[in-house]
Amino acid sequence: MYNNLAQHRGIGAYQDVQKTTRSGRELEAYVLTKGALLLKQCRDAWGNKGLSADLDKALRFNQAVWSVLQNELAKEDNPLPLKLRQEILSLSVFIDRRIFEIIADPSPEKLAIIIDINSSLAAGLRGFSGA
Repeated sequence: MYNNLAQHRGIGAYQDVQKTTRSGRELEAYVLTKGALLLKQCRDAWGNKGLSADLDKALRFNQAVWSVLQNELAKEDNPLPLKLRQEILSLSVFIDRRIFEIIADPSPEKLAIIIDINSSLAAGLRGFSGA
């Protein structure tokens, strides 16, 4: 009886967590949107005191997001079609390069493409209906 009660509580706790967590696609869309917003805030505040630390934080966040995406896309068991995975991986290489360009020579204009890519990809993930 104790074992069944413990299992029941464990299952209940798991179901509670499931209700409050995001799906993989929702989480990916969320972090891409957050990355875009952090960069947009930097672009909009360009020239303000303290921007350097905010820009560093935004770039590091975006670099981490895209590193995780690269890792997930490279997995053989990733459910996305191979061609789509390859296209997103190509985008990730571009994003990496752009982040390093911004670190070497910061300018607000260089942020726009990352903001646009993150926003577009996040919108696509939110609109994904599944197969």
